[in-house]
Amino acid sequence: MLSMEINGRPAGVEDVHRVATWNYGHFTSMQVREGAVRGLELHLRRLASGSRELFGETCAEDGARIRELVRHGLGDRSAASVRVSLVPAVDSSARTDVMVSVSDPVADTPRPALRVRTVTYERELPHLKHAATLGLTYQALQARKAGFDDVLFVGRDGCVREGSVWNAAFWDGEQVLWPEAPVLPGITMQLLQAALTRVGVPWSTRRLTTGDLPALRAAAATNSHCPDQPLAAVDRVLFPGDDTELTEVLAAAWAEVPWDSV
Repeated sequence: MLSMEINGRPAGVEDVHRVATWNYGHFTSMQVREGAVRGLELHLRRLASGSRELFGETCAEDGARIRELVRHGLGDRSAASVRVSLVPAVDSSARTDVMVSVSDPVADTPRPALRVRTVTYERELPHLKHAATLGLTYQALQARKAGFDDVLFVGRDGCVREGSVWNAAFWDGEQVLWPEAPVLPGITMQLLQAALTRVGVPWSTRRLTTGDLPALRAAAATNSHCPDQPLAAVDRVLFPGDDTELTEVLAAAWAEVPWDSV
């Protein structure tokens, strides 16, 4: 079941039309379980910094208000997928409205290992989780039309960046590698990096090209839906199906990430 609210009231047709036809804004997506979220403070910081950059205001810096709106949107649901969007306001007294969309929870267990293909594509303002998603959606759909499960973006400099809606992690047999490139600093990626440090698993960021991939032992996609989704192949580079070290260390680190009450 899907519900949508604007500033704590049910979203009307005019609200949905406005958001759908004015492709300007930013958002964060989170998974709620038993009324709690992993990395809630990071989600709130993302909303605050994005609002300052796109709207020049500090509305979203009121974390207490955002949490109140999320709680209101959840109602009596203890588990859900929640998207909090900051969009241009209709009311001239404010610059943004807060839209909270609540839908059924998604399974957080990995799917069968994915086959992805690379494409040269760079998201606009890659450090922001913004609403301008036509380009990445087009590339993902084209990859699926070609028989792949998803797409991995490579910059014009030849360096690996990020997936369509996920960060990429790699394993060289000794440490977790994250591409050093202009990418969205995913909340799940940030939480995993901190947790890997706590559990003593080495990790680093490194400039990676597609030419580096054959020397790596495993790859995974990480986002709010799943922190350890294995990748079976990138283009023609196959990763050993029996090498589960990467997904095991990611899952073990994720289990150490605390939950924050909404």
